[in-house]
Amino acid sequence: MAEDRPHSGTRLSATQIHDNVLESAETEMARPAASLLLSALAAGLVIGFSFLAAGFASHVAPEQYRGAAAAAAYPLGFIFVIVARSELFTENTLDPVIPLLERRNRDTFVKLVRMWALLLIGNLVGALILGWVLAQTPAVPAEFRPALMKVAAETTSGGFGQVLYAGVFAGWLIALLSWVLAATVSTGAQIVLIWLCTAPIAALHFRHSIAGSVEAFFRAAAGDAPWSSMLGSFVVPSVLGNAIGGVLLVALLNYGQVAPDKEQEKNRVTARTRPNEREESREQGTSKNVDLGAW
Repeated sequence: MAEDRPHSGTRLSATQIHDNVLESAETEMARPAASLLLSALAAGLVIGFSFLAAGFASHVAPEQYRGAAAAAAYPLGFIFVIVARSELFTENTLDPVIPLLERRNRDTFVKLVRMWALLLIGNLVGALILGWVLAQTPAVPAEFRPALMKVAAETTSGGFGQVLYAGVFAGWLIALLSWVLAATVSTGAQIVLIWLCTAPIAALHFRHSIAGSVEAFFRAAAGDAPWSSMLGSFVVPSVLGNAIGGVLLVALLNYGQVAPDKEQEKNRVTARTRPNEREESREQGTSKNVDLGAW
């Protein structure tokens, strides 16, 4: 059962947050493949509202404020996805890694790979569908398209190395978001945390693999960039960068800070149970002696 009350003080401890992440991750990893795939597909579609919101803000804001306006609007898709509990691959560079660190066995590793594969496929298919629809249908007014194209071009530019490097920071922020969300059950607080962790991705030109894939596929479907370039120079390096940032900078570090505490607690529990075990053993021995004497 998830913990929403601190054992002491006014905030949940790191160990309590870890346990909340662990419980949620184990539940999600056990879901049927169809459920995970459809949830990921929904997330890939809905995350496109970050692209649309950033493009709209850039379109209506004065020129000197367009970057700030786009960054402020960018979290919209993430808010929709996360509050609705759809599944993003990047959010899960933390959650399913925690069970693997707790139980380093083949079964947990297979579940992790299964979950990642399903989420990545579902997210990218959803991003592809929305990107194509935005490019090939009158879903948005014609006068709005230049702003969308400008935002998409800025997000997906830079080449393999730059996108990989910038993707590490985006993965770091999204995995960190997963961790801090486990510290509160308040929807209002969660929305604020989502905004705080995702607005910097747009403001600092980091690269989010799924939200950015909507923009990459939009460019490709509109004929503004080759499909091969968008896949090889954006989608692949951004996915790798997000995974590196989430696993190394959040999952391993945050697990590392609580592992010694959990081991210490385990030792304390063991120490408390041993005297009881010895007393039970002594009582059982006495009972046997009495029975033998009576016989």
